[in-house]
Amino acid sequence: MAGYRELLAQKDQLEKLVAEAREQEAACALEKVRATVAEFAFTPEDVFGNPRKKTPRAAAAKYLNPETGDTWSGRGRAPRWLKDQDLERFRITE
Repeated sequence: MAGYRELLAQKDQLEKLVAEAREQEAACALEKVRATVAEFAFTPEDVFGNPRKKTPRAAAAKYLNPETGDTWSGRGRAPRWLKDQDLERFRITE
């Protein structure tokens, strides 16, 4: 069985080999990514999305303004057309 110091030396050597292999494979992967991005003219937003733009989860409309066709799901701040109104008048029934 190998001694403690010998195992540490082997560990250091393996860590160097792992780092070198990772660097080589990462460079190859990056080259493929760059080629694909160039081939399809992807933008950063295509690849990574837009972190500032949150995709809202659509909620079913619960209230309808019959004059304008505007709707409100009941989530968030109520629209102006509902201010001081009886919500039941505008509730969508199926």
